[in-house]
Amino acid sequence: MLNRRSLLAGAAALPLAALAQRVSAAAATLPGLENASMRGSIDSLEFGVRPGALDDQSRVFSRMLAKASDTDTPVFLPAGTYVVSNLVLPRRVRLTGVPGATRIVYGGDGHLMLAEETDLIDLSGILFDGANRWIGDQAQGLLDFRRVPEFMLRDCRIVGSGKNGLALGRVAGRVEATTVSGAAEAGIYSVEAAGLTIAGNTVSDCANGGILVHRWQAADDGTIVTGNRVERIAARNGGTGQFGNGINVFRANGVLVADNTVSDCAFSAIRANSSSNLRVTGNAALRSGETALYAEFAFDGAIVNANIVDGAANGISIVNFNEGGRMGTVGGNIVRNLSATGPYQADPPGFGVGITVEADCAVTGNMVENAPLHGIAIGWGAFMRNVVATGNVVRKAGTGIAVSVAPGAGHAVISDNLIDEVIVGGVVGCEWTRPVTGDLAEGGAEGWPNLTVERNRVG
Repeated sequence: MLNRRSLLAGAAALPLAALAQRVSAAAATLPGLENASMRGSIDSLEFGVRPGALDDQSRVFSRMLAKASDTDTPVFLPAGTYVVSNLVLPRRVRLTGVPGATRIVYGGDGHLMLAEETDLIDLSGILFDGANRWIGDQAQGLLDFRRVPEFMLRDCRIVGSGKNGLALGRVAGRVEATTVSGAAEAGIYSVEAAGLTIAGNTVSDCANGGILVHRWQAADDGTIVTGNRVERIAARNGGTGQFGNGINVFRANGVLVADNTVSDCAFSAIRANSSSNLRVTGNAALRSGETALYAEFAFDGAIVNANIVDGAANGISIVNFNEGGRMGTVGGNIVRNLSATGPYQADPPGFGVGITVEADCAVTGNMVENAPLHGIAIGWGAFMRNVVATGNVVRKAGTGIAVSVAPGAGHAVISDNLIDEVIVGGVVGCEWTRPVTGDLAEGGAEGWPNLTVERNRVG
């Protein structure tokens, strides 16, 4: 894996010419690659685009891409380093390099690559190096592509961006098998996607976010985020969850987040805000700073199934009925090793809850262990409606299951759960943060007409 600290130190200290000489020397260890070509492709040397050249090659590079677009021809870049800036891509670009040996370095003073309303962009086998240089207001990322109906980025590296690593606007296509690291904002930022798959990538060491799937207005999006590895995501801009998330979905409906491994994020591993028909399944969320898996605010429908949460302040939350957030299933998850502390002073009821739901939800077949506050929390004051919690196992918790009995709270069925090693009780009714009942698993639930509590076993 590329060491970002070493890269940035070298890029900042050396002039562009020396940087080009140093990196192009790597090509010498790959005999023949500097003269390689793809069948039917444009020969970059004919346009004066030369690996390891000491000067900025933006002008000849642009002329080469324009010719390739006009003739609908791919371009192959031999191994080596190419220093360019402010490229505006033509309508059709197919650009391929030698993986691990072809490097395009941003020379500064604007942006690296920008495209808008193109027909096709296909990039593969290239390392794009932002050298941690300033990026102007006209670009959202080191690579910024907008309104591209056919997009493919594969087997690439994007390092050291002064903004987002890859910024996509209204793009359809695939981002796959690519590494993004060291971005000053997010690794991959997509807004208003038009049929996008983000699969099998590694995103790491970014300052404010990992993979972001956003829309300006809530609408169907359908982006698929699967099989990615996201790790070490910070929240440099602060806040209480706007930044610092491994995978963040905002106002985007119908998004699938599946089979990702997300670790060491300042806030959530996976956080969805105002996103309906969300599917979060088969992910591993490790060592999250706040709530590991989160569906919040104005959403309608969330499936959170078969995930592993190990280490977080809260485990899984499907909440904000007060904002219209409703309808979900939480099933077959493992949630464990939670903490009573988080990245800020918690609002009531506090951190340390395994699973929290509020409205029109089924919580079934989950395993919760080591939850300092509650294993499962159902409702928040009056904000509780139509919840079923059945067939769960809760071990080592403050309260096994806390359920709202505040005035205005709706109905809940709590049955056939196994609860072991709890401090306060197995099933306890609460008015907001205050426990107001004994252990309802042992009796007394008939005094609370909104509750059905039966066949739970408390060890």
